Amino acid sequence: MSVAVIDRNDVVLRGRLSAPAELRTLPSGDMLVSFRLVVRRPEPRARGQSVDVLPCITYDRALQRRVAAWQAGDVVEVEGALQRRFWRTGSGTASVTEVNCRRGRKVPRSAGPDARTA
Repeated sequence: MSVAVIDRNDVVLRGRLSAPAELRTLPSGDMLVSFRLVVRRPEPRARGQSVDVLPCITYDRALQRRVAAWQAGDVVEVEGALQRRFWRTGSGTASVTEVNCRRGRKVPRSAGPDARTA
């Protein structure tokens, strides 16, 4: 069986933007926009975290322009894939796991109870 048939890496998140997005230029010259989404856990523990803050990025120029207009607290929905990026630092190799977004939109506040997040 082909690996393409077995593997699947699709992520859909709906959450609240924790802070304004940041535009960064990587050492390779690539531009990316990074932002963080606060999403509620499906079944929070009585004592413990009820939300996760998930790092998201996009290399897509059109999506970068849309994300730049989002404000902290906006409810947004993104689609993408999990990825792990590596880079060299003065003390060795560093990495981060994040959602590489290919689509994103602001969710209207009137979209009903599913649109509300922590």
